[in-house]
Amino acid sequence: MNLNYQGTTSKGLSCSGKSAASYIARCAQLAMILEVSASPKPGNIDRHHDYDDTRYEHFLASAVSISPVIEDAARGCTGIGESLKAAVNQSNSWQAGGNTHFGAFLLLIPLSMAAGELLEKDGSFDVGQLISRTHEIVMSTGTEDALDFYKCFSSAGVRVNDVDEFDLQDEGSLGSLGEKGVTLYDLMVISQGYDQIANEWVNGFKTCAYCAQTITRLMTAQDGKNLVPDINQAIVYTFLKLLSETPDTFIQTKTNIETAENVSMQAKSIISKIENNDYKMSLFWGDIETFDEDLLDRRLNPGSTADIIIAGIFITLLGGLRF
Repeated sequence: MNLNYQGTTSKGLSCSGKSAASYIARCAQLAMILEVSASPKPGNIDRHHDYDDTRYEHFLASAVSISPVIEDAARGCTGIGESLKAAVNQSNSWQAGGNTHFGAFLLLIPLSMAAGELLEKDGSFDVGQLISRTHEIVMSTGTEDALDFYKCFSSAGVRVNDVDEFDLQDEGSLGSLGEKGVTLYDLMVISQGYDQIANEWVNGFKTCAYCAQTITRLMTAQDGKNLVPDINQAIVYTFLKLLSETPDTFIQTKTNIETAENVSMQAKSIISKIENNDYKMSLFWGDIETFDEDLLDRRLNPGSTADIIIAGIFITLLGGLRF
């Protein structure tokens, strides 16, 4: 997948030049909108399903709100921690549905920073370059980024596991972080075993790239036709595929690992049927809808999986995918 972006100049990006940064921000917004609109996406809010306290429209508002944050990150004007705080503040100021995209922000911000740098060079890049540079960026985070990360929890309403000796709900941990010089990347290393977003940071955003490659494969014509007919089915399939392979850590945090693994087994059963029938997803749409209703009834929402899907869609859009 290669993007040849026409819009940068020989001077590259700057805090005053917005063309490429605006393109990156629009890709991020569209990725967030496509993900929440995809339906049926088992267990999660979508165009047909709301929760009592959080609605589809809250996700749309959040997606639209962060355009200036992504633009600044893409132009290299702000670091990850500062951008994360700004994204949470923007999201909260535009909607009252609580935490909608915190995990997605943690992926989109460094990916946008890397995309901005690559577009600044020559206006073109491939997925490998994007992922490699993004990993370098997150590994270079500092203690200030970790402090900003901690400060986001109360305002974002994030449900998280504590990180060893650092209680994520205790402001007293801020002093300990500063004294020990703990970086945001250090926190992700500690958390990688039980948090999918942290695992992406530490292992080089490989699942994000995998999602992008899966969506592109489904939407790229082979023998005159795509494997699936539209972007909605491509996203639903990719969501189920990822969920079938990796238990969702948001479900695990809310319940337990056994429940998360059971949900993954349900997804795997549906994926096997689809793949054994030449990706004719319409044959098993009823199975997906039943799975969706079951998870919604049980309040089991694979939120971490959805965050990674957003990043995957973002990469495909940067790479030029249109539908």
